[in-house]
Amino acid sequence: MRAVYATDLSEAIEAAIGTRTCLECLERYGIDAFDLVTVTSPNVTAGMPGSDVSRRTSAALDRQRELLEREGFEVRTHVVRGTPHRRINGLADRVDADLVIVGSRGQSPLEQRLIGGTARNVARTSVRPLLVQRIVERDDDHEVADEHLFERILYATDFSENAERAFEQFDRLRTATKEALLVHVAPPARRAGSETVSDAEDRLAALADDLESRGIGTRTQVRKGVATDEILAAETEFQPTTILLGARGRSPMRRLLLGSVSEDVTARATSNVLIVPPTRVR
Repeated sequence: MRAVYATDLSEAIEAAIGTRTCLECLERYGIDAFDLVTVTSPNVTAGMPGSDVSRRTSAALDRQRELLEREGFEVRTHVVRGTPHRRINGLADRVDADLVIVGSRGQSPLEQRLIGGTARNVARTSVRPLLVQRIVERDDDHEVADEHLFERILYATDFSENAERAFEQFDRLRTATKEALLVHVAPPARRAGSETVSDAEDRLAALADDLESRGIGTRTQVRKGVATDEILAAETEFQPTTILLGARGRSPMRRLLLGSVSEDVTARATSNVLIVPPTRVR
């Protein structure tokens, strides 16, 4: 399986690429090859062969390629010019990637923990599973927020077709995931014990039985309230390494936009987020 890994050649991304535990998790997911891509300014001079910028870009990209090759991955590198999210998603389509990985450093309270512009735009337009990997700054150094990427999964579902497609990711995660929390958020008006809530509990229980049969310890929760707020509250309680979501949920919008819940969770969560788009977009 092949992943497109977007890099801005920064120390932050290099810290993620150089974290062996993260790479082992991706290997257990099934990734054995990377297309490492950096998108440079459309400025003609910056991209001209032989320029200082070109040499520095190539040297930094080669250094990151060597980090991945050292761990046994097949790696191809790409230096492209243009709008980052378009070029990243375009490459993912061209190489038929199974996963796109984008680093996010938007953890500052002053930034309200919003994901960076490139990560947000890739998330909004990707037609392939996307891993938004959190990178934090500690003691003037960068490190991944959760190096065991898929060890603890919080899966949020509205039981839509897109959520069901996201659940299929457990086919790839089964050897990497030890624990899972399955969450459904019911509107505040629905009382505990109502037929709708009971139905949600039964459906979550069926999903839990499926995961338990694969050796994944699983719990379920039906929460009441605003979906984004309750998913993030569940994140605080469960402390997952990754939140798994289907993009767009029940939204009737036909444009290539994340549904509001998926976008808000991706922007505000402190965990990694794995977003799975609907099949029809591809």
